[in-house]
Amino acid sequence: MNIVVLDGYTLNSGDLDWAPLQALGTCEIYPRTAPDQIVERARNAEIVLTNKVVLGERELLALPKLRYIGVLATGTNVINLEVAAQRQIVVTNVPAYSTMSVAQMVFSLLLELVQQVGHHDRRVHDGAWSDSVDFSFRETPLMELDGLTLGIVGFGHIGRAVARIGESFGMNVLVHVRRSHRFKQLHEGNGPSDAELDHLFAQSDVVSLHCPLTEQTHHLVDERRLALMKPGAILINTARGPLLDEVAVAKALQEGHLGGLGVDVLSSEPPATDNPLLTAPHCVITPHIAWATLAARQRLLETVVANVAAFQAGDPQNVVN
Repeated sequence: MNIVVLDGYTLNSGDLDWAPLQALGTCEIYPRTAPDQIVERARNAEIVLTNKVVLGERELLALPKLRYIGVLATGTNVINLEVAAQRQIVVTNVPAYSTMSVAQMVFSLLLELVQQVGHHDRRVHDGAWSDSVDFSFRETPLMELDGLTLGIVGFGHIGRAVARIGESFGMNVLVHVRRSHRFKQLHEGNGPSDAELDHLFAQSDVVSLHCPLTEQTHHLVDERRLALMKPGAILINTARGPLLDEVAVAKALQEGHLGGLGVDVLSSEPPATDNPLLTAPHCVITPHIAWATLAARQRLLETVVANVAAFQAGDPQNVVN
């Protein structure tokens, strides 16, 4: 089978081995593909693999040989699933490959905000500690996580991992889930507490977002919900950028109501230079790298290969349409 990878660089920048995929068929791997290159590059492909390259109605209707799309990620919003189903194109994804890597990033962002390691490291290296008369040199307030309340919005694989880590820090954990009844069956009297969404925002010292981006969750954190948060509370987003109304969040940071923001995702990536979060105070931004540890990308590639092999064997796995 002819296999085309449209944007392989983010998965494998050279530190992984494509050989297991190449063994499954004739394989063309492009590091990046512009929208106007998609149809030409995938014209003869029966199998197309994509991470962020969009395969919408126009592209799917222009690729009559296409039988399978493998998304090199968990989210499938880059594929028009309705048209793919109409054309009987199988679409698969890779669930749960980066759970611990993303959970690790949540606390990397949080610890940077409460402990200010990066700031104090820079001040040591620029000579401020050497010039100090005190043996303990600190310029910002430092916070202890023990006893604080961690609110988690969404309780899938990553949300559950974040809850476990939060509990290990001594944090009290609140969660908001879509299926509250099912959550209570599984966790009644054991582990974190389920909370209505506004209550979670009002009661939490730290809120971490782990829900999917839908019409209902777009701008989940807006001016009204920010006003519910405790003065000085911290917000973490490693899920999807548009969960935040970035203008409202930047305003809350500027006014000092929101104590800190840690994000690995933005509404537009890469961000425009006028994104208000780029100049907001107490804001830590990483460039969508939470998923990208070597271990996570290795698991991702292994599952991608397994997904393709299962499709070729007539028993597809991780099908989303």
